[in-house]
Amino acid sequence: MTEPATPTGSFSGRTLWSRSLPAPLRAFLHTESASAGVLLFATLVALVWANLAPGAYASAWETTLTIRLGNVGLTLTLREWVNSGLMTFFFFVVGLEARREFDLGELRQRRRVALPVLAGLGGMIVPIVIFLALNAGRDSAAGWGVTMSTDTAFALGLLALVARGLPDRVRIFLLTVVVVDDLVALLVIATVYSGPVSPRPLLVALGLFGGMLLLRLARIRHGLLYFLLGVAAWVALQASGVEPVVLGLAVGLLTSAYAPARADLERATDLFRLFREQPTPELAESARVGLAQSLSPNERLQRAYHPWTSYVIVPLFALANAGVEISREFLVRAATSPITLGIVAGYVLGKPIGIVGTAWLVSRLTRGRLRIPVGWAALAGTGAIAGIGFTVSLLIANLAFSGPELQEAKLGILSAAMLASLFAWMIFGLTARLSPARRTRALLGTAETLIDLAAPVEEERDHIRGPADANVTLVEYGDFECPYCGQAEPVVRALLANFGDLRYVWRHLPLTDVHPNAALSAEASEAADRQGAFWPMHDLLLQHQQELLPVHLLRYAAELGLDVDRFREDLRRHVGADRVAEDVDSAGSSRVAGTPTFFVNGRRQYGAYDIDTLTAAVKTAKAQAKLDVPDPPRSGRRHTG
Repeated sequence: MTEPATPTGSFSGRTLWSRSLPAPLRAFLHTESASAGVLLFATLVALVWANLAPGAYASAWETTLTIRLGNVGLTLTLREWVNSGLMTFFFFVVGLEARREFDLGELRQRRRVALPVLAGLGGMIVPIVIFLALNAGRDSAAGWGVTMSTDTAFALGLLALVARGLPDRVRIFLLTVVVVDDLVALLVIATVYSGPVSPRPLLVALGLFGGMLLLRLARIRHGLLYFLLGVAAWVALQASGVEPVVLGLAVGLLTSAYAPARADLERATDLFRLFREQPTPELAESARVGLAQSLSPNERLQRAYHPWTSYVIVPLFALANAGVEISREFLVRAATSPITLGIVAGYVLGKPIGIVGTAWLVSRLTRGRLRIPVGWAALAGTGAIAGIGFTVSLLIANLAFSGPELQEAKLGILSAAMLASLFAWMIFGLTARLSPARRTRALLGTAETLIDLAAPVEEERDHIRGPADANVTLVEYGDFECPYCGQAEPVVRALLANFGDLRYVWRHLPLTDVHPNAALSAEASEAADRQGAFWPMHDLLLQHQQELLPVHLLRYAAELGLDVDRFREDLRRHVGADRVAEDVDSAGSSRVAGTPTFFVNGRRQYGAYDIDTLTAAVKTAKAQAKLDVPDPPRSGRRHTG
């Protein structure tokens, strides 16, 4: 039998129960990180524009734009349309991601939320105290909110740049901190930095938001209704004097996330089959709606809006607000300005001190019940990165200051971002010089790993390859007719060859709505297992995915030297059906929605499953396992096929 070459490309395809809840967090982080370059470019353009043509820069963004409907109109400058209008969509996406993490991600275990949230609050309070201390007795003290918030795009972009290959746990900790920043900062904007409040428009806005709540409770999904109510609520908030960007975060947090239900996915498959048999416009629309409704509104809206906010809206915001006219006189004045110094000290010193100090203090006071979810280097590095304030900081600066004070605040924000970036680069650079074991502990700490796999591996029932006492367990939910499972098989084989302490578990997930021979093939492997030949049959089925009819299955049994009559009878009586159904049920409990889906030591592996990606995941799990428990005694026992 010819051994296929080990693939080296990046594999990420899956056959879906519909579409698996794919790495939404990874996609979110990737978009944010990649957009940081666009944001930086827009910032540099703003600075060049403001210094080469200061008059043109100011007049361009002060141009008024009126939108009128009958006798009702709204007039704002272009900068205000960007800051209050377009940025509402940015905070809407932040709210969507926060809600997704609460519903499906790392934060679904509420005890894991407490410490990052408290660290985020500490990372806001300390910078505020520093700013107030440097501006005590001055009118500029009213701008204390400028030092509160971390810029999500810049922070995640820098984290990807200075600390490549970090575990998702570190990024999730940083994301939680910045979401807390944004939430509290928007509440401060709404209550402190809004103008005089008019009660009647505010009540109208609250009523319209209540209407959106009622639509959600009634499970009404018509996006146009939500959009119209949202626009009306935004206009009402604008008229009330409350900064309307807070509406975006509130609506995002309202939008639930959930894994696709198998019934919805099968219904979508049926609708597509109807269209395939009779391709009419009506059935095409029905199939499109069915596919869309199998996904949560949260995921659909993120995919629709996140690229626009990251690559268009936030860079446009930077272009409108980051322009600072720099001269020697201005730099001399800013160097002694309490506003500039307060912002720089608040971000560069206050953020890491607040985050690290609060996390340490909470962990000590709770005696480890609330454990820091990352190691000391990751905690210090993310604390330093959190010192990059930009988007919300500039938003508050425009509300709190004007004239020369606003320019001093902008310079402080930009200077703090550069210094915080350098500080973070130094921390992660020093961490990279540690030995592998110390580096892993410094980044991951000793916090308990969150388990995504609902049904733990059982040696007596699961199909296992590799040593029983291995440090790392790789579980795959697969389908013998799934082409992507066939693509992954040589990758798994290479992993088993490269790691002596890896055990591999195959669990069945036949997708009968798209693969007609998958269920019988799974039962054939179980029939072979009754004769001690599960793994040889497993290998043959994945090597001959186009030949899985009953006649082929009987031929494979003969090739393996099995009792063909017994094998045929077991297939006829479906003796393996219950065993396969158990795996399918466990897949549903673990929110598996497609094949192949991998779990490494109980954690779902999102995204690609090429040899490099899975090797990195196995190495991380192996290092974490050594931190959690001492190495078990080696029995030498192996499960082989």
